[in-house]
Amino acid sequence: MELLFCCLEMLVPMWKVLVEGRAKSRAAILNRPASLNALTIPMVARLKRLYESWEENPDIGFVLMKGSGKAFCSGSDVVSLCELLNEGKMEECKTYFQTLYKFVYLQATYLKPHVAILDGFTMGAGAGIAVPGMFRVATNKTVFAHPEAQIGFHPDAGASFYLSRLPGYLGEYLALTGDKLNGAEMIACGLASHYVLHERLDLIEERLGKLITDEATVIETSLAQYGDLVYPDKTSVLLKFETIDKCFSHDTVEEIVDALESEAADNSYNEWCKNAIGKIKEASPLSLKVTLQSIREGRFQSLDQCLAREYRMSLAGMSKQVSNDVCEGVRARLVDKDFAPKWDPPSLEEVSKDMVDSYFSPLGEFEPELELPTALREPYI
Repeated sequence: MELLFCCLEMLVPMWKVLVEGRAKSRAAILNRPASLNALTIPMVARLKRLYESWEENPDIGFVLMKGSGKAFCSGSDVVSLCELLNEGKMEECKTYFQTLYKFVYLQATYLKPHVAILDGFTMGAGAGIAVPGMFRVATNKTVFAHPEAQIGFHPDAGASFYLSRLPGYLGEYLALTGDKLNGAEMIACGLASHYVLHERLDLIEERLGKLITDEATVIETSLAQYGDLVYPDKTSVLLKFETIDKCFSHDTVEEIVDALESEAADNSYNEWCKNAIGKIKEASPLSLKVTLQSIREGRFQSLDQCLAREYRMSLAGMSKQVSNDVCEGVRARLVDKDFAPKWDPPSLEEVSKDMVDSYFSPLGEFEPELELPTALREPYI
């Protein structure tokens, strides 16, 4: 595996993950702006190797990650992953998910302070590589979302861990609808630790770049010095917690849709309920059921257990053994852009329990599970 990582690094132009050296820190810069910094196999392999080497380097006190252009990171490059699948290169897809999830676990157990600047789109696995870290800086340009169910996949890279721990049933709402949160909302629900105006980012990065420290408290003081106090506006979904909990606390996706339809008929939030129903009905029925179970199981699991389960789920989805919804969703939304996916099965009623259970079953005798260094590294979250 180590040799494979080395080979992958040699194949990718280094500029896709840039490195900046500072006085006592290093910065990793995701640099695929035309693709909204979507993650590829070589990129996550390089990130993992960089972070491992920086953790061992006594001259480096802390680490920062940011994106170039108008995104922090839009998630996994699912178009490339589906191209690999269609070429019969399932082993490369497995390598991607193994490396990505191991990097997420490395983030969550990192021995040095870590700052992620979430300026712009922060979606899917792009959130997964940041949220487990120590400091998450949102801005007035931040757009957070987990739209995986709308492309036939599931929120992964640790998402079932942190979404399930949001207030009430907000995690279920975000995972099933793919709805967005802004920076102020991320602060309010705990996904971000600090908020800084986009226009002040240069100042805060300059300040952090001059720090000669490995103390988290010193870094936090600097972030707070340039931070802003913000609250969600009156249109925020966070002001609809009562309705979210009432509707998304149900045991099945069908019951959640029924509850939303009932609220739409009787409640002042009828437009919001109708929008939520519309987003759910656009998604893959199989992905919706898999996603709901994932969030529910994640509420009672540690991060390493969530990542191990998500790895099984990802392989099940990408293998096409149950459904081709991942590649069909990617085709409809990101390739052909006809926004008319032909889901299989086409309705919630036709998704069987066996189909859903297959995503959560242990891998076969000849398929190794995801191995994480849990005996050596314990998450602080």
